[in-house]
Amino acid sequence: MNHATQIQVTLWAFLLGVVFSFAQKKKSQGDVFFFQYEYQKAVDAYEEEMSKGVITKEQFLNLADAYYETNNFEKASEAYMEIYGQDSLMDTHHYNKMLQSLSKTPQTEDTEGFLAKVSSSFPKELMENKEFNDQLLQNGAEENQLDYEIFNLDGNSPQTDFAPSFYKDKLLFSSGRQVNKKIRYEPGNEGYFNIYESEIQPTGQITSLQTFQELKDTDYHEATPSFSSGLNSVFYVLSNTQDGALAFDANGKNALAIAKQTIGGPYQLLLKDLSTSFYYPFYDDASGKLYFSADFEDGFGGTDIYFVYTNNGQVMSAPINLGPRINSSGNEIAPYIFEDNFYFASDVFYGLGGMDIYKSNIEGEGFGIPINLGNPINTEFDDFGMIIRNEGEGLLGYFASNRTGGKGKDDIYGFKVDEKPGLKTITFKGTVVNASSSSEIVPNASVSLWDMNGEMLAKTISDDEGQYRLEIPYETELVLDASRERYSRFIKKFEQDELDALQNSTFDVPIALYDDLVEEREGQKVVKMDDFYFKTSSTQLTDDIKNELTKVVDFAKAFPNAQFRIETYTDSRGGSSTNFRLTQARSDAIKKYLVEKGVPANSILYSIGYGEDKILNNCTNGVFCLEALHKKNQRSLVVVLNDNVLFD
Repeated sequence: MNHATQIQVTLWAFLLGVVFSFAQKKKSQGDVFFFQYEYQKAVDAYEEEMSKGVITKEQFLNLADAYYETNNFEKASEAYMEIYGQDSLMDTHHYNKMLQSLSKTPQTEDTEGFLAKVSSSFPKELMENKEFNDQLLQNGAEENQLDYEIFNLDGNSPQTDFAPSFYKDKLLFSSGRQVNKKIRYEPGNEGYFNIYESEIQPTGQITSLQTFQELKDTDYHEATPSFSSGLNSVFYVLSNTQDGALAFDANGKNALAIAKQTIGGPYQLLLKDLSTSFYYPFYDDASGKLYFSADFEDGFGGTDIYFVYTNNGQVMSAPINLGPRINSSGNEIAPYIFEDNFYFASDVFYGLGGMDIYKSNIEGEGFGIPINLGNPINTEFDDFGMIIRNEGEGLLGYFASNRTGGKGKDDIYGFKVDEKPGLKTITFKGTVVNASSSSEIVPNASVSLWDMNGEMLAKTISDDEGQYRLEIPYETELVLDASRERYSRFIKKFEQDELDALQNSTFDVPIALYDDLVEEREGQKVVKMDDFYFKTSSTQLTDDIKNELTKVVDFAKAFPNAQFRIETYTDSRGGSSTNFRLTQARSDAIKKYLVEKGVPANSILYSIGYGEDKILNNCTNGVFCLEALHKKNQRSLVVVLNDNVLFD
């Protein structure tokens, strides 16, 4: 007999108290019901087992989950809190359920307090997603929602109807209406799910409902269809079976597999695991990727969205997780792609209720921040499985919801709208690089976006790879500002055309390291330039001189608080007074040029000609020297006077 840590039952606030002890593990009827998704029966069984003495910590967590699944959020939150206070059994997915539960109880103020305790357990992308969506709601984004025409489909039944899918000029959907009267799906208290087809009318309503006859016959679940016009095939989920009977894993769980049925052609089983259910397949004709939902151990929460590469629908890779920008500590299901936008549903804790529908921009192989579509698409209830297509001068779409006023458990709703659902956003992403060497990245740089009224809209810090990413609601004009200690400040204004072009590309931000642009000469910090020379007795700036002075112009723009002194020297040849006048005129010519090119005149504190006062070698008056040695004394320097306090 195995020994396991147990929960000993005493008086508990809402049912019985709980303390941890050790006891013999027994066969649990609660476990049987729990793994068969019969959650109310699991609640009854676990509570009865607790009243008799002991259940394991894992079973107590199952009980909390069963409370959650049966919408008993007050008991769920108390059970989760009890476990959180005594054990480390909970993961981020259970934190999500606890936050959801707390938000639906009278103690909603406890939600933020608990989130503060566990937020470090979540990926930074999830917290960024939360902050972005919270700001949209706080700023009244719902006031700018589109004008939707939403209607309940006449074809809905008193059972569960969900997962609409376009099929040529028809609509497929899943339903729990009972076809085989002898076989019943007990957890749902209705028939096993079946796939139906219907005719779409000009109004968006459906008629001529009948079971979809193109699929392989089975007495058990067939659901969540997705039609690929390119492959002329339907992808869908079905119950795992063996020899015509349901197949179960060691815990008594019957999972769902993904199959592909070519219309009028062969059937193929694509993804199957006795212990893992696959949900909501969606095949993207453009990329050949097959998206789906599953609860693998390496996920970020409950059910995550994955994809596999395929060759005409034949699986060619292991499942690849879409990552923490899409997948959260909750459940993500029902992927759908329309015009470079990725739609899906999630019950992440910061939504409007249960499942909400989100839209994310597809950015190459990555994704933008998922945007909650808000009311009236999303409600405090479960809203999920949205599809959409162009129809006439507008758009036609469908989704499922268990909102009040429906005909059954879940109903399918149609909608018409003039524009694509979801707030339009702008994404800036790329790498902060050293302006002197674009291959050298700059971590820990501050990057921010500002509107034309001088209000900061978003700010981030480049990561260890120099990468940055900012996403904000759409603007027609923006200013990007980037800086870091001892680096230049980069400021650029973007007009609407530039912003639109930026959405499918990256923008690298160049900032210059101060120490790369200055050097030590003659005991002082000067702007780094190559040596240049005036023609004999001339104060005229040649093109070569102007090219070098451009470095000073760029330096002054990069470090606008810098203060300068221009110094010019000659060699010892010629009269001393003549050389003083000549170098002063050359320094003044340099200052005049710099000011003309945008260097503020008040940043050039001094413009001095030193003549032959500071000879660097032995080539003084009367000493014969080679021309190369005389040239060492002919020089112009731009000294940074406040070098020692510039970054204080």
